[in-house]
Amino acid sequence: MTAIPITRTQLRLGGDPRRIITKPFVPGGEPFPEGDTRVERILARILAMPEAVVSATLNATYEAFQFRHLNLTQVLEDSFANVARYVSSPDELGVERRRLIGAYFTQEYAVEAAALSNPSIVPSPRQDGASDTTLRFIMSLRAIGEGHVSSIQFRSGCIDRQGQVMVDAVTPFVTTARHRPPVYDKPTFRAKLEEMHSLSDAAALILDPLEERFTMGDLEAVIRDTEAHPLASEPDIRRITRTMHWLASSNYESTFDVETAISERVLFPAGPTESQGMEDARFVRFVYEDGRVTYFATYTAFDGFQILPQLIETKDFVSFRISTLNGRAAANKGIALFPRKIDGHFVALGRIDNENNHVMRSDNVRFWFESRTLQSPTQPWELTQLGNCGSPLETEAGWLVITHGVGPLRGYAIGAILLDLQDPTRVIGRLKEPLLSPLPDERDGYVPNVVYSCGALVSNGLLVLPYGCSDVAARIATLRVDDLLRALTAP
Repeated sequence: MTAIPITRTQLRLGGDPRRIITKPFVPGGEPFPEGDTRVERILARILAMPEAVVSATLNATYEAFQFRHLNLTQVLEDSFANVARYVSSPDELGVERRRLIGAYFTQEYAVEAAALSNPSIVPSPRQDGASDTTLRFIMSLRAIGEGHVSSIQFRSGCIDRQGQVMVDAVTPFVTTARHRPPVYDKPTFRAKLEEMHSLSDAAALILDPLEERFTMGDLEAVIRDTEAHPLASEPDIRRITRTMHWLASSNYESTFDVETAISERVLFPAGPTESQGMEDARFVRFVYEDGRVTYFATYTAFDGFQILPQLIETKDFVSFRISTLNGRAAANKGIALFPRKIDGHFVALGRIDNENNHVMRSDNVRFWFESRTLQSPTQPWELTQLGNCGSPLETEAGWLVITHGVGPLRGYAIGAILLDLQDPTRVIGRLKEPLLSPLPDERDGYVPNVVYSCGALVSNGLLVLPYGCSDVAARIATLRVDDLLRALTAP
């Protein structure tokens, strides 16, 4: 096969330890012999401070940290609220002491100190300032910080007709979202409990009093009401209430201040399923039959023990809905949605068995039961396993799918396949050789010998392919779509 001309741009996005967020700091550990906890001992020492010391310490804290965060005062107030229950009369505290308490129970976290990698890219919902020949985009990236905890960051930029890719400058600040539980749909909630083998008489005791649409507050109120029930002391109902609270906490909504720049927003783990990371978001611009547009992303949630695919939904990259994915086909890493329905169904790619590419169909974007094997490893560079590199791209020739394969010494390379437009379970073209392999200066990193992408886009006949290099940085390559299609359809 004749080599496909590929241009690697000079852009290289790497981690910056100066980009930091704040997060609660609540020390744990066993109670001391006297019965009090570390939190209570720290609070006692702060409460014993003279007013002059409180004022001086708070002023010094502001002087050291206020230029590192967009709204330090709100951060301190929120952190105080996290521990206010340990204070006997929190409403009687002065403003300065309250904020100083917040400061002692806050920590900074460098979200991308270890790496910035595994990007996906979509057209921006706002094309402000773009000409007819320029496309504005939003790129998501996997940011990795201390303890290998992953979060989702964003960059913005534009692509011109000549294929020049420009990424907007980032500000010094990073901020997390405000979270709130959504309104839950009882049939969906019940279906997820059934899938988790947690639908029982004990579960019905809690579910039955709930309305068809309920909130976290409604659920907690019903759980409190069951404490007087004769079954309340049974181990099964205690397990069920923990499971229900876990499930509800794993579905939430995140909203950023609309005035923040896109590069200042980071989706940081907030639910129990993702407590140790949100990995490899695959964003796609999804268009419904009636022309409505929303952006979906699947990502891998990791709680330190197991992985779980989850779904992000947004229209504006300001407010995000996070929800669990359900069904036996919603397993393993790397689910990628097609950008529209096919024959009235949602369609996705996935690697259910951790080895082959599969096609999945569903009537509900959050429930996946039906799947069919699409592609299995055949070439030396993909014999260990293969998967997708993001959502399929629609072309006149078919669905263009960028893939990845794992070969000797667990080296990752990027390939491509072409699927029939009407029947995406039919492969009509496949590259025998990798489209992209690591260059010598891309081989070293947190995970060596890897090039990997979570999503590309087409602009003015160019395939714009952002990719991660060995889990340490991200680059962008471009190539002509026609060149790739010609290689895929060659006899």
